[in-house]
Amino acid sequence: MSRKCQISGKFANNAYSISHSHIRTKRKQHVNLQKKKIWSILENRWMHVRISTKAMKSLYRMNL
Repeated sequence: MSRKCQISGKFANNAYSISHSHIRTKRKQHVNLQKKKIWSILENRWMHVRISTKAMKSLYRMNL
């Protein structure tokens, strides 16, 4: 399974690690993914998803 949010579609970002001597090496900034069980209103059942914490926060905000 890829490192991609199943709700928002977020995935890794390309970035640089910069050393003290300013040598740049490529690296990835991965999404903070969590495995959660979410209630689906459309299917009327619990679903296991890999969701980013940002999407989790916005889902929580929409349900309030």
